Amino acid sequence: AIAAADFDLSPAKALGVGLSSLQLTKTQSSQVKMSLAALTFIASRGMATKMTVKNLAMIGSGQMGAGIAQVAAATGHKVVLCDTAGDILEKAKAGIQKSLRRVVKKKFGDDPDKGIEFIASTMANIDTTTEPAKAVVTADLVVEAIPENLQLKQELFNTLDKFAPANAIFATDTSSLSITAMASSTQRQDKFAGLHFFNPVPVMKLVEVVRAPETSDDVYECLMAFCRAVGKHPVTCKDTKGYLVNRLLVPYLFEAGRLYERGDGSKEDIDTAMKLGAGYPMGPFELADHVGLDTCKGIVDGWQEVEPDNPLFKPYPLLNKLVAEGKLGKKTGEGFYKY
Repeated sequence: AIAAADFDLSPAKALGVGLSSLQLTKTQSSQVKMSLAALTFIASRGMATKMTVKNLAMIGSGQMGAGIAQVAAATGHKVVLCDTAGDILEKAKAGIQKSLRRVVKKKFGDDPDKGIEFIASTMANIDTTTEPAKAVVTADLVVEAIPENLQLKQELFNTLDKFAPANAIFATDTSSLSITAMASSTQRQDKFAGLHFFNPVPVMKLVEVVRAPETSDDVYECLMAFCRAVGKHPVTCKDTKGYLVNRLLVPYLFEAGRLYERGDGSKEDIDTAMKLGAGYPMGPFELADHVGLDTCKGIVDGWQEVEPDNPLFKPYPLLNKLVAEGKLGKKTGEGFYKY
């Protein structure tokens, strides 16, 4: 007989088995060892595949990037916000603080001390850097929100892939570009997906979680959980042009522009008609100005490259003219309307 103490009982102890006083034959000893080894392997596999997000690297600090950083930091995630220059990051942090003050008025109107504490704790969760490699070094999740240019995004992800932890998930906030094409620039295509938030991020509840063909189930579940953790409602999309919302919304905006160009109605009347007749909170021209005319143009230009004969993706001259003149909507003070 061989004493059970002659082999490692730590897994058994963890399971509360208590074998130390038993006397086992060689055959029984071997069987127990194999069983415990199998249980330990299963447990370790379960722990290894449970993916969670505690540390977020946010690349890009514009409206979308700053908004994502805000909601993540406000829900206890550690955030590293990255952009190309210090003054850009300072502007982003000032914008986040301004946004948080609006949140505090609604959420802590009767308790100003809690509001002050909320802002302080949220801002304490945000660090900044101008070095992308430094931003991702401890990240569980890396999200980019840089301009809608596929080559630019591919170059960024290719670089970040060399510095981020092997288990880090990569996600893009693109509203229209191919997730698969971006993932192909990395060695972690199973850990790559789309996380399309909506503007303004602190207000809008929806996130489109875009699964590419190679996105793993674990990564998908982790991203769905992350969205819920930051107070959003995720919906699942395939990697198709425009996903769900923009595939319906952008052609609608463009058709409104064509109505206006043909003289079928004024932009004011078209906006009013959609608000009062369809119950939309904004008309198509107001919404296009809010989104950004350059963003609208960039989305459809990308779609048209892939499907040049699709009439839904046909550009219209007025939009091109406004973008060329730098009249991009609310962010520049003028688009279809003046602000």
